[in-house]
Amino acid sequence: MAQRIDVTDLNIYYGAFHAVADVTMAIEPRSVTAFIGPSGCGKSTYLRTLNRMHEVIPGARVEGKVTMDAVDLYAPEIDPVAVRRQVGMVFQRPNPFPTMSISENVLAGVRLNNRRISRSDAHDLVESSLRGANLWNEVKDRLDRPGSSLSGGQQQRLCIARAIAVKPQVLLMDEPCSALDPISTLAIEDLIAELKDSYTIVIVTHNMQQAARVSDRTAFFNIAGTGKPGRLIEMDDTRTMFSTPTDRATEDYISGRFG
Repeated sequence: MAQRIDVTDLNIYYGAFHAVADVTMAIEPRSVTAFIGPSGCGKSTYLRTLNRMHEVIPGARVEGKVTMDAVDLYAPEIDPVAVRRQVGMVFQRPNPFPTMSISENVLAGVRLNNRRISRSDAHDLVESSLRGANLWNEVKDRLDRPGSSLSGGQQQRLCIARAIAVKPQVLLMDEPCSALDPISTLAIEDLIAELKDSYTIVIVTHNMQQAARVSDRTAFFNIAGTGKPGRLIEMDDTRTMFSTPTDRATEDYISGRFG
């Protein structure tokens, strides 16, 4: 069951550095939300707060509230590892575990969570996850080959299969196509369109055409200057954002005048 995420007055700090200021937004279930904005404006940092992944950096902390289905993800009793099971992450560069086979890569997250799984259930989960990532037909005859033997685009879809194998409700994608060729990028974009039937998806992208193609809603982040915090400038339906944004900076960024 895909979940809605509500963020209220979120501020992100790394030690004394104020990285992102005063973000409030709602992320709708079973939809694709794109974060756009110039480099350094905090969109990837903000994305990582949605599953507490930023906490792996020493000194990182947040103020404000992030709730998923009315549960505060930052409440003291909430385990960050449990949050990351519910809110999966796909990174900029494909990162399959190089010493693991294709099937072991798919099962890695499940095993990391200490879930015991029978051999037949494991096979079924590998197949269903690879089918979900549109990769099964390409790799079904070589599941015992290393994940690193796949092409870049296939490796990224393998990472998506690994993410969905643990049955999350939300998928975060941090520039998932930036290291890929145009054909692989199209395959990932098609996959995102299919996955949103089952998941809430949030994607960071520098590619304006990609944001226009894949997302239902778009959020534009900007920064006033070096050392200043990134801020959410506006958020709306993607069609509206790309045709009639309310802020001049949004229009300038989308039209390529800066960024």
